[in-house]
Amino acid sequence: MQRKNKLKVIRKIMRNCIDRMPEKSACINHHRGGRKTMFTGKKVAIIGGGKMGSILAHGMVARKILSAQNITVTDIDPARLADLRSSLKVQVTGDNKKAVKNANIIILAVKPQNFPETLTEIRPVVTQSKMFISIAAGVTTDFIEKALSKTPRVLRVMPNVAAMVGEGAAAVARGHFAKKDDVQYALAILNAVGLAVEVDEKFMNAVTGLSGSGPAYCFVIIEALTDAGVQLGLTRDLAEKLAAQTMLGSARLCLTGKQHPAQLKNMVTSPGGTTAVGLKVLEEGKIRSTLMAAVEAAAKKAKELAG
Repeated sequence: MQRKNKLKVIRKIMRNCIDRMPEKSACINHHRGGRKTMFTGKKVAIIGGGKMGSILAHGMVARKILSAQNITVTDIDPARLADLRSSLKVQVTGDNKKAVKNANIIILAVKPQNFPETLTEIRPVVTQSKMFISIAAGVTTDFIEKALSKTPRVLRVMPNVAAMVGEGAAAVARGHFAKKDDVQYALAILNAVGLAVEVDEKFMNAVTGLSGSGPAYCFVIIEALTDAGVQLGLTRDLAEKLAAQTMLGSARLCLTGKQHPAQLKNMVTSPGGTTAVGLKVLEEGKIRSTLMAAVEAAAKKAKELAG
């Protein structure tokens, strides 16, 4: 019951945030018969209707990348499937093999420890016409390819929790047999819930340490800024809103791509002013080297977990 309530909260957050964002294109072309996209005629199966699986399903429906009737979500929990069918109007089933057989694009969203069993189950219906997108942390494309056999088209993705509010950061890596065009499908799906980029798989551990674990680092910074505000007399609610919005606004300034973060920092820093004094304290506390060490440690751990 607790897990079900948690998923309902996640979907409520997603509806409030993603639905308010401007529509993103999925390589749309207009023609005489109406609106055509790269996903026209495609069917997607999401194996695993947990947190990230449901986030991606909602993103695709909300962004009109696919209609709900062309998305099938599988899960072992009938109650969860009933909830997904009711809230998203997607197709649901407990039969992974059937879902894979009827789909062109398969998103593998099961937990890493359940991967071997799931891959063995769906292997009989794998064909070269199907594309597999894995969002399991630490599971390599090589492992999936060997488990599925028949030279499957596999892509590996590292998303992050900010996808819940349509602001995720994700990286996509191609396996040995994936086609160049396959990446565009994965990017379009992930761009529905944030920003996505393509990287070589050898960099996936670095991505895990940076953007995969990164939201936790940001939350610590927001929490610390909030505590500082409270110490100086602000209410916690007010301090937290100011801290979070400051982080959000600063990130958006960086993403405009017009100025380097150092230039933006200098823009805020007046000679002998309040910001200069604060930055001096941060440098004395070795904030740069501490954050760099955190990312490196997380990347190292990701490599260890991947074996």
